[in-house]
Amino acid sequence: MRPELDRWRARGSYFDHGGHRIFYRREGSGPALLLVHGYPFNSYDWHRIWCDLTAHYDVIAPDMLGMGFSDKPIRHRYSVFEHADMHEALLRHLGIEHTLLLAHDLGVSVTQEMLARRLEDPARSPAIDAVIFLNGGLFIEVYRPRLVQRILESPLGDVLGPLTPRPVAAAAVREMFGPGTKPTGDEMRLLLEVLFSGNGRFVNHRVGRFNAERKTYRERWGEPLVRNIVPMRLINGPVDPNSGAHMAARYRELVPGPDIVSLDNIGHWPQLEAPQAVFAAAHAFLRRHAP
Repeated sequence: MRPELDRWRARGSYFDHGGHRIFYRREGSGPALLLVHGYPFNSYDWHRIWCDLTAHYDVIAPDMLGMGFSDKPIRHRYSVFEHADMHEALLRHLGIEHTLLLAHDLGVSVTQEMLARRLEDPARSPAIDAVIFLNGGLFIEVYRPRLVQRILESPLGDVLGPLTPRPVAAAAVREMFGPGTKPTGDEMRLLLEVLFSGNGRFVNHRVGRFNAERKTYRERWGEPLVRNIVPMRLINGPVDPNSGAHMAARYRELVPGPDIVSLDNIGHWPQLEAPQAVFAAAHAFLRRHAP
């Protein structure tokens, strides 16, 4: 494994959740800040803003089941609900009673489920004090999955998913970035090494089938946003083909008093494409709402 990934993993820890080993990193001091990564990568997605965040916050960044350095069981039905269970269990494991959240992509849906649970039980612990969303499928009715996603989410995915060559995966990832912020060859090789490590080749398409849950639970996951149950900010890369400017427009329509920061010419991975701008926008918001 490449040295950058070896160092990232060496500085982390593991805890058991449902009989599976879950990798996480914890570093820094200050208010707790939970980072909820997206699909298909892992906590390494945060590496470009890691030092800035850990200078101000007690940062906790796990890898979800089926991704990164956590276990990747092959015969498993991956679920947003299970991912939410894991994040809550990790916070309890670490003795954290209050947290801020920064979420991206799949992590957006995981966070929405965590907020929905607090609508059902306002005293649920750990408490969530404020949330920042990066690009993700906040409102499934305007989410735009690409052809490759639709194929992998279909029964064909069970056949084609494990056969996906790295150049095809790289092309699918690259088109999600902004025109001037696409990853270099070395950067892409790092991302793909995380993606295909362990059983990655056999589970990536299974982990990626969360859009069906987004459709089924659209009202459940939309309600906490519409009701503004915690302070929220959306930091949006508008040229993201999945959830760019059109998702921000829907957010503006439905969320009362929407707080939106749009980053010009940035795509699906703002934290990788414009790390300084993301940190500045995130920190300015979070420090106002930290417990």
